[in-house]
Order: sequence, then structure tokens, then C-alpha cells
Amino acid sequence: MSTHPFFSYLKELSQSSLPGWSAQKRMCPSPVNGKPMRREADHNLGHPSSVLVPLFPDQDEELQVILTLRTDSIRHAGQISFPGGRSEVNETPVETALRESQEEIGIEPTTVNIAGNISPLYLDRSNNRISPFVGFLESKPELTRNPNEVEEIIFVQLDQLLKDQYLKREIWELQDRKLVVPFWDIHRVPLWGATAMMMSELLELYQKFLNEE
Repeated sequence: MSTHPFFSYLKELSQSSLPGWSAQKRMCPSPVNGKPMRREADHNLGHPSSVLVPLFPDQDEELQVILTLRTDSIRHAGQISFPGGRSEVNETPVETALRESQEEIGIEPTTVNIAGNISPLYLDRSNNRISPFVGFLESKPELTRNPNEVEEIIFVQLDQLLKDQYLKREIWELQDRKLVVPFWDIHRVPLWGATAMMMSELLELYQKFLNEE
């Protein structure tokens, strides 16, 4: 299977070299006039969950990431997310990511080349511990949306997310608190929250890769 050079870059990274919370916190909502809420993963807390971060090169060899807009009837309703969900019994984290991606948007597991995982993230509100796995596909896949879980499949160029013009901050009222919420304005629905925090780490690694080319 042919791969993009970024695949090799990620494949060679050690877990100790991942930026982790220092990258994730850039997109973490924080109380007005307060510090970002700390959500580093604790491997003894939360339900094990996994997501796939699916990447593929477009016709210009620019990397695109596949995202989903969740339906209004499931967890994290109406939000942009990576495909994924909670692990089943006796299932490895990467098996969860691949199974959920196939169930949600029809990505065939045999077409995915896993480069590795980036830093896990613990979400106290849902008590989930999310393990993100970066997977590469040779080209834009033929996808089938599960209408029970996915309202829309979204494709975004990684280079677009590096541009300052798409990065916004607003004050939102969430759960009776006023929070400063960073997000990417790349869709009618903002890309924010846990997905944005994981994306932030991926983008830091991608920027480092570009700087080394």
C-alpha cells in the first residue's frame, strides 16, 4: 500500500515525543477569565473509546481528513467528530476505531494503514477515555453514511486548518457557565471540543513534519 510521507513521519514517532496536553489545551474551552480545564487522559478513568483520524491525499497530494457530523439522536449530537465510539468486550482500541468507522461511514478496515495513535483524551462529562488512531488511505474512499449516526460526511484539507483565518474564539454559555470556546470555522457547524483538541495535536505534528521537509 502506497503512503504519504506524513505516514512515515508519524510511524517513526515515539509516544514520549507526542505534544499531548500542551497541544490539546489550545482548543480546550476555558472559563471566562480562567485557566483551561485540564482533561489529560488518566488510564484508570473512563470508558475506553477510540476514534479513527482518517487521512488521504487528494489529486494535488494534499492531505484531507474525514470528519462526521453526528445526528441529533446520538451521543455528542449535532457535533463534528471523528468516526468512533466505545469499545466492546475483548476489543483492542484500534479494533474499536476501525469497526466504528466501518459502521458509521463505510471505511473498509483493510484499506486503512494505521500510522499509530496520538495522545488519548479523557472527557469527564461523558466519562470517556478516547484513544485516537491516525489511519491513511491511498485515495478518497467511497463512503456510505449510516443515517442513524451520521448526518453528513465532511472532508477538510489539513492545510486549511493551519490558516489563522479559520481559527475563531467566542464566548458561549454552556451548562450555565460562560466559556471561551476556540473552534475552526470550516463548516456551518463549528469544529470544537474534544475533536478539536485531538485535531490540535495532529496539526502540531503535521506542522513539524512540513517544517522538516
